[in-house]
Amino acid sequence: MENCTKCGNPKIVIKRKQSGQTLCKDCFIESIQKKAIKTIKKEKLLEKGDKVLVALSGGKDSVTLLDILDNFRQRNIIDICAVTVDEGIGGYRQDGVDIAIHHAERLGIEHKIVSFQESYGISLDEIMKNHKARGSCTYCGVFRRWIINRVARDFEATKIATGHNLDDETQAILMNYLEGNIDNLTKIGPVTDSKSPLFTPKIKPLREIPEKEIGLYVVAKDLKVHFAACPYSQESFRGEIGEIIKDLSKNHPTIMYSTLSGFDKIKKALKNEYKSEFKFEKCSICGEPSSNEICRACVFLDELDRKVIL
Repeated sequence: MENCTKCGNPKIVIKRKQSGQTLCKDCFIESIQKKAIKTIKKEKLLEKGDKVLVALSGGKDSVTLLDILDNFRQRNIIDICAVTVDEGIGGYRQDGVDIAIHHAERLGIEHKIVSFQESYGISLDEIMKNHKARGSCTYCGVFRRWIINRVARDFEATKIATGHNLDDETQAILMNYLEGNIDNLTKIGPVTDSKSPLFTPKIKPLREIPEKEIGLYVVAKDLKVHFAACPYSQESFRGEIGEIIKDLSKNHPTIMYSTLSGFDKIKKALKNEYKSEFKFEKCSICGEPSSNEICRACVFLDELDRKVIL
């Protein structure tokens, strides 16, 4: 019988294949918190006085993110607010919204819920029922980012924190490489920034933590979360890439870590070689930051015969 490699406790909750380390519940929780804090310090993701907007879906990643960042709030290093985006997915989204409300009220933080319906006059379900020119994740990602960036300004937040984990980052690296999308590759990293004053920098404190360990973290801490997967996720290219990476990880447990580490080493050179030329600072239709005359959200809305409800 194996004991915890940190404290000797015989009640272990995880054995990490990539390192051979075995941990009990308390040591595992501490290891996840330390890993996130190490990323925050290494990448300089937080500064004293920051007001951080957490993109809080109610799922395991965003709830873990909120839980870890709240340690900084309790020490009066940062302030926290939260936004929950209701995409309008029947039988799925409301549970996550309710859980997000629960955690915001539990911590006593400012919280706003914004729906696709009130922002654009259409839900994701309606889009996928009547318009399938693009994948669900493409529409959802663009529309969610538009809402979150606008809410960040409403809250006067200095940073937006998202719950992207190690699986998310390696999926993004592989899918954009396979699609030849170099511009998107240059944007992957711990911080997404822009020269536009209308854009709030986005940070990813959990990007070096595997999805499976985040799931175990919320169980170990008994945090209320929405575990159900988005019903559209398996239809996406990202979902296919995720399955490939999971299969590879069975026999190569360090593959996600090496993929992320290798990419981070070449990213600077990639960014220098493929510099984007920004001709515009904001969208001529909605006024949000955009590198083109019309932002992607407004392009998509035009295709859907809709427009932003200002």
